[in-house]
Amino acid sequence: MRLELSISRAISSLVRTLALTLVFLAAGSALTLAKTTPSPVLSAAKAELARSMNTLGEQPEPPYFLSYEITENHRVSVESSFGTLTRSDENLSRFLDIDLRVGGYQLDSSHEIRGGFGMGFFANFSLVPISIEDDTDALRATLWYHTDKQYKRAVEKLTRVKTNVQVKVEQEDRSADLSKERAEKYVEDLVALDVDRAAWEDRLKRYTKPFARHGDIYEARATLTSTGETRWFVNTDGAEIQTSGTLYRLFISAFTKADDGMELPRYESFLAFTPAGLPDDDAVMAVVDQMIQDLLALREAPVVDPYTGPAILSGRASGVFFHEVFGHRIEGHRQKREEEGQTFKKMIGEQLLPKTFSVVFDPTRHNIASTDLAGYYKYDNQGVKARPVPVIEKGIFRNFLMSRTPVEGFPSSNGHGRKQVGFKPVARQSSLIVEVENALSREELKEELLALMKKEDKPFGLIFDDIQGGFTITGRTFPNAFNILPIMVYRVFPDGREELVRGVDLIGTPLTAFSNILQANDQVAVFNGMCGAESGAVPVSAVSPGILVAQIEVQKKDKSQERPPLLPAPLDDPKLPPSGFTEVPQ
Repeated sequence: MRLELSISRAISSLVRTLALTLVFLAAGSALTLAKTTPSPVLSAAKAELARSMNTLGEQPEPPYFLSYEITENHRVSVESSFGTLTRSDENLSRFLDIDLRVGGYQLDSSHEIRGGFGMGFFANFSLVPISIEDDTDALRATLWYHTDKQYKRAVEKLTRVKTNVQVKVEQEDRSADLSKERAEKYVEDLVALDVDRAAWEDRLKRYTKPFARHGDIYEARATLTSTGETRWFVNTDGAEIQTSGTLYRLFISAFTKADDGMELPRYESFLAFTPAGLPDDDAVMAVVDQMIQDLLALREAPVVDPYTGPAILSGRASGVFFHEVFGHRIEGHRQKREEEGQTFKKMIGEQLLPKTFSVVFDPTRHNIASTDLAGYYKYDNQGVKARPVPVIEKGIFRNFLMSRTPVEGFPSSNGHGRKQVGFKPVARQSSLIVEVENALSREELKEELLALMKKEDKPFGLIFDDIQGGFTITGRTFPNAFNILPIMVYRVFPDGREELVRGVDLIGTPLTAFSNILQANDQVAVFNGMCGAESGAVPVSAVSPGILVAQIEVQKKDKSQERPPLLPAPLDDPKLPPSGFTEVPQ
């Protein structure tokens, strides 16, 4: 039993500290009103908030803070595979999130209970559907019932919190459980989706048809996901927020398999806030052709053995590198939780990067270099206004990303309290932007790589050109490490020749990896993706130039033990007639 409990605790800790990025999200009042009026949803939430606080205020343990967030999601999805339609649907949903706290700002019912075995990841998840119609009575009924449930849970939790504080050792960070923030008031027009489903069905079929001509490509899909999201937020501080926006994402994926069983994927993703921001058909078809060429080349590419040495990470690969190695480790709540590694907690004011490097998280940036940023938003999920947060200035570490959970030395939010619907918000990344002074050209950075190889007498270096994503572990229970998942990797020989290779993952530990960053080029690229952590999946962006790293480590990539298909694909089978041709019996 002890062993089983120990394993369960370890798994729970791993889930809490594992973050994935998938390839292709004090008193006072600030008033910003757009040319519209609040919807009935906002009015219903505001009215029920006041009634709940008035009624529950008569209880022996009254709530001191309450917020409602209602999120409407209108989604249109179209998917095609090998030139045929596989899915086309539309749905509309609304969900309610409640943050109700008893106690006080210093110690409340949200306080972490240390020790013991909890539900880990699922302890912070509760999905509450609410009416998709603007029926005030129906909306208020759901708010009333679930507020009552949350209140009872909060009172019970506070009792356990107080006991836990008394019997456990004193916490290293004794900062408050909730910060006091300005009450923001902002109402904007509701935005509707603009999707011609029939037209997109035809386009996606055209995009995926070329893959069907190649029997070595086993799966190929193109998906358009169009999302209209409207959020209504009110809290007892006086915040009243109504935001609305749309997001259009075209995602193309395909994979092949090498003779040794290794699966070889290729992904391309395009994101825009309007349909006009997506690429035209010619541009997409050019990308499809390149994906096919890459997949066929990857099948024949040699496998690289484990290696340490200098490497260049392209802008996209560098963006994921910064996201995993650095971004997750400066999320504020991780400096407070004692199961976290707290890698950079005591490094404020220290030189982490060369003086030419600066890093800012800026959710207010709509786009960069004509590319829309998935990490853009106006207000976070705690009603705090988004703002740029410089975290590294000329190489010196300055700041953490903060939600309304204070940490020692950082008592206020900076607009990064984020979550997926159904989860509790914590400090999360937005749009990570790496800025470099005196950047080199692509060719100059490669020359620096070759010089390093010669100095260290390395037979080759590596260039990571495209990336699938990555993950990192930030806690103390497991090794504090990261794993970047590259797709297109090139081996660079001393004479400058490049060779496509496969079968490696970029691994390492954060402090060592960060200390090896040397220079950057002027080739800035954007990585848009979804990042998963303890508050669910949120859209994020990483913007970075290519960087030169003095030493990286790669390990062998996991691979399937299944052989490629025994039967040839229909188009490759000489016994079958050509596609579209019907044999007539004589």
